[in-house]
Amino acid sequence: MGKDKLRKFAENKTFNNVIQPTRDEILSNFHYKGKWKEEFFKNDNPIIIELGCGKGEYSVGLAQHFPDKNFLGIDIKGARFWRGAKTAIEQQIKNVGFLRTQIELIEHVFSPGEVDEIWITFPDPQIKYKRTKHRLINFIFLEKYKRIMKEGGSIHLKTDSEFLHGYANGLIHGLGYTVLSSHHDIYGAPDYELPSYVREIKTFYENMFLKEGKPITYLNFKI
Repeated sequence: MGKDKLRKFAENKTFNNVIQPTRDEILSNFHYKGKWKEEFFKNDNPIIIELGCGKGEYSVGLAQHFPDKNFLGIDIKGARFWRGAKTAIEQQIKNVGFLRTQIELIEHVFSPGEVDEIWITFPDPQIKYKRTKHRLINFIFLEKYKRIMKEGGSIHLKTDSEFLHGYANGLIHGLGYTVLSSHHDIYGAPDYELPSYVREIKTFYENMFLKEGKPITYLNFKI
């Protein structure tokens, strides 16, 4: 492991906006489950989570855009979200935090109805059929999300993968969920069709894909 990763791991341990439980701690009556508002955020505002948050740009950007909501970026790679956590501390953004854990353990992290919205930004599309179970949008994961979300909560998917966008659309329609917004190219859509923050907040990967000329897709749906 490189020195830079080790430095980031060490610094994460000093951040008050980062939680890094062991797998056993997650599976054994995780302390924050059902108590995120009172124990971590210390308010009663809605909770929005970003799954596979990477460098944390979207979690931080949304937190800045919505100071009356709580945001939690979740990723197994702490060296990545170190940047978002550090930015939040430097800029004194109090309504965002980061959790290091596997997304498949999400039901052990939150109680039923504890989450208001979910964001998934530029996940690995896992195009090969045998990798279907690893897609963050699949039947199994959607069932997990449904169990932790408040009734009427929505999921946002932003990706450069037209395959994943199409797959998700088909799956959602097949399950009878409600599509609120679906765009194959957000930068080609009229301004009135999308909330401003969908285009204003960009991740490292989005900037990279835009330079390559790839269209960015967006899907928002209720489950």
